[in-house]
Amino acid sequence: MIPFVNLQKQRDFYRNELAEAEKAVLDSGCFIGGPQVANLEKELADYIGSPDLQAISCGSGTDAITIALLALGLQPGDEVIVPDFTFIAPAECVALLGGVPVFADVDPCTLQIAPESVRDLVTDKTVGIIGVDLFGQCAPFEKLKEIAEARGLWLLEDAAQAFGAKRGNQMACTLGDISITSFYPTKPLGCYGDGGAVFTRNSQLAEKIRMIANHGSKGHYSHEVLGINSRLDAFQAAVLRVKLRHLKEELEIRRNNACKYSDFFDKFSLLKKDCTVKPQSLDKMNESTVAQYTLLIENRDKFIEMLKAIDVPYCIHYPSTLSQQKCFREILAGKTGNGPVYTPNANKASTQALSLPVCAFTDVDEIISRIKNF
Repeated sequence: MIPFVNLQKQRDFYRNELAEAEKAVLDSGCFIGGPQVANLEKELADYIGSPDLQAISCGSGTDAITIALLALGLQPGDEVIVPDFTFIAPAECVALLGGVPVFADVDPCTLQIAPESVRDLVTDKTVGIIGVDLFGQCAPFEKLKEIAEARGLWLLEDAAQAFGAKRGNQMACTLGDISITSFYPTKPLGCYGDGGAVFTRNSQLAEKIRMIANHGSKGHYSHEVLGINSRLDAFQAAVLRVKLRHLKEELEIRRNNACKYSDFFDKFSLLKKDCTVKPQSLDKMNESTVAQYTLLIENRDKFIEMLKAIDVPYCIHYPSTLSQQKCFREILAGKTGNGPVYTPNANKASTQALSLPVCAFTDVDEIISRIKNF
């Protein structure tokens, strides 16, 4: 059985390093904060290599978005533009804090948020834009930044799937006023539970982010702002420090795996006339983490039948747009003054997108061979 993400094989490769790191934490008795967390935060910032960048760890990628929005001062009724084709977290966090998620369309080929759609959605109530580095490649942040600066908006980068990616000469997690990432186990850099981080070059924002993640406190029992409890534990930090040492090598393998797939699927549609398959396009400015290798398939159900027949796992990211989710219906019904959603590219992507295994420990040659034989 081919796993979608082969975490067991990854652990086997780094078993001795991981065992040593885990034992050090358990023997130390320091399970929250401490040197493991402090060292990880420094190593994350060093990996990105951006001067003055601060990395603040927290309990999850979703917490990271919530903390970032609180630090940016989101107020009830504020509108925030988010892509309609992505994981729910950006829109969910906006709505939970009383804001209004406004859903933008995506590019039909790269699946990243479309700046022209964002521009058309800005109103007097808009305070910010969340760009998502979907499937590991960066959104077009230089264009989003132009819109944000022209209208006085903040810009948040959701790099939950993209730690280690680049756009031009700039690393992911440096493209917004605040950026976030996730360390969920199946991410390119993942721990053994939930975890996340927030990044900013703004020292005042960094101080506020640290307080918010620690009950609004700089120290014991002195609470300056309302905050939450969102701390990365030392065990997860130790695991991430080991995996971070191997990330560049793993990302290179992921990219090679993606190239193998793309070379094959460029020819696949010539062989299967009834099942047109097109890989997600990579923007020429981007170097992706390939968090997911995603295809756009006109007859997806037929392709899924084949994958099931040859025991190849797959995932559908995402089977519906966010604006179609039940939890947002009240917002979209007009109770917050939000108009109708028009996102044809996002809707099409939700009916066509399908992801194949691509991690550094996936035998992509075996998967391609099974498809060829079928």
